Amino acid sequence: MSRTSRREYLLAIWGRYQRVGRKFRSQILDEFCQVCGYTRKYAIRLLGGDPHRRRARKGPRPRYGAAVLAVLKRIWLKSDQLCSKRLKAALPTWLPHYERRYGALAEDLRRQVLAISPATIDRLLRPVRVRYRRRGLGGTRPNRLLPHLVPIRTDYADVTGPGFLEADTVAHCGPSLAGSFVWSLTFTDIFSQWTENRAVWNKGATEVVQQVQAIEAHLPFAILGFDVDNGSEFLNHHLWRYWARRPEPIHFSRSRPYKKNDQAHVEQKNWTHVRQLLGYDRIERRELIPLINDLYQTWSLYHNYFCPNLKLRKKTRRGSRLRKTYYPPRTPYAVLLDCPQISHDQKTRLRQTFQSLDPFALKDELESKLRNLFHQLRTGNPINESTPI
Repeated sequence: MSRTSRREYLLAIWGRYQRVGRKFRSQILDEFCQVCGYTRKYAIRLLGGDPHRRRARKGPRPRYGAAVLAVLKRIWLKSDQLCSKRLKAALPTWLPHYERRYGALAEDLRRQVLAISPATIDRLLRPVRVRYRRRGLGGTRPNRLLPHLVPIRTDYADVTGPGFLEADTVAHCGPSLAGSFVWSLTFTDIFSQWTENRAVWNKGATEVVQQVQAIEAHLPFAILGFDVDNGSEFLNHHLWRYWARRPEPIHFSRSRPYKKNDQAHVEQKNWTHVRQLLGYDRIERRELIPLINDLYQTWSLYHNYFCPNLKLRKKTRRGSRLRKTYYPPRTPYAVLLDCPQISHDQKTRLRQTFQSLDPFALKDELESKLRNLFHQLRTGNPINESTPI
């Protein structure tokens, strides 16, 4: 018998149980225990009480109220639904900007928001969480021209400073890889998790090299190593010459074929930095590439300065169980500020950039640029004040 049916049966016999004498009460109890499977003491407690009145909630009183949830929910949505551990690390950075935009918080409320644990954040946000489970097509095709020139590297455990990048591509092809369309390039620094994105047309070698040059000029550190998969967009003579023919050659390496975990850092960013932003729609209009690259520059500031990352420290196996230990969540900006390889002048520029940014304003700018991009993707015309969205 279901829980609902047992409660309906209790409500049906409760009035009769209250009116009859002791002899008939015993018979009703026997029947109630036999039908519902209750023990006699529990059945007496149910029939002796008032089933129309809900019992008070047991346990300690809730510590965090609706005001804390309202702050958490607003920051969580603006931060693109960070996980609880990353959101906990981001709250001290986001709260000053939150108060400038939405008004100062009471001292008790601010203290509660900063003291809340990741587990409690999960519990409070559970009713409003949204999960996305979608998969796209892979567009990597093997290149057999340069394997003998580009060595395989599978482990970057010895990386102790910034400058070693992993690179990959994401196809904005929709349901088919046929024809011409836009590709996104993702570059992730292994040490700091600093990530940059650029859009190219059909992942041609010349355009890829141009975007790599633009990324190198934009990064707050020098490139020391460049690791790619086995796709022809990176394994080509244009990019190989770009890295090899310089006074201090870059260490150019590749992963093993069909081993995505060799590039785990950038593979993760393909989802968080490309798919969560642009989705899985097909983009086959070349004139939209400047708009996408402008969007990516704002996206880079938003993620690198205000969104903490979880980085794996080590993995230990006990029997069939694999235990993963992570470093405390930190933003790429915070990691670079504590890095001795970054010069004082570069740290000063990073601090100046950080002081000039507001995550809520960046988020509003991102949403505005996204609306304009997808409006042009649908209609071919930019948004103006009189255009309904």
